[in-house]
Amino acid sequence: MSKQTWKPGNMLYPVPAVMVSVAAPGEKPNIITVAWAGTINSDPPMLSISVRKERYSHDIIEKTGEFVVNLVNEPLTRATDFCGVRSGRDVDKFAEMKLTPVAVDGVSVPAIGESPVNLACQVTDIIPLGSHDLFLAKIVSVTVDERYLDEKGTFHLNQAGLVAYSHGEYFALGKKLGSFGYSVRKKPANQKKKRSNTKQKRK
Repeated sequence: MSKQTWKPGNMLYPVPAVMVSVAAPGEKPNIITVAWAGTINSDPPMLSISVRKERYSHDIIEKTGEFVVNLVNEPLTRATDFCGVRSGRDVDKFAEMKLTPVAVDGVSVPAIGESPVNLACQVTDIIPLGSHDLFLAKIVSVTVDERYLDEKGTFHLNQAGLVAYSHGEYFALGKKLGSFGYSVRKKPANQKKKRSNTKQKRK
């Protein structure tokens, strides 16, 4: 096995590509694309986003203390890319990408109606890191698209066609490889019998 050592860099991929909506009082809402977002706590539910200081939305989040993380699926991929390369100083991204601003509980910031999941957040802390500031936030409400609810009310997020970002490219999530804990889960008795029968046939 041959390996190379490179200088330090951000190579933690894939990551979720999310659209973060923000709004300053009396101004049009804006959308920023963030690839550096993640879960940081479960009780209370919290997440973080990392934003460059010079981004238009940075000051809005800092002043209002609110934002909404909108998950991205395949139909939103083009809008996600557009919102990442155009500045809200110059263009109304909701209007340009024909996205629907919708009210959500807990914040005055609109969510993106076309997103399968919207996480309304209130900032609890801002940590300067260098090129980016890390916004720690408490999730105050979650809004989901009813299209992914079954008759029992179970939410099937993985049917939404979520998108990941890896090394400058967008990817649709692929086939299921397992579920949490499958490596230590006991096999059902009928599966063991099938394997035993298969071994006998091979003999």
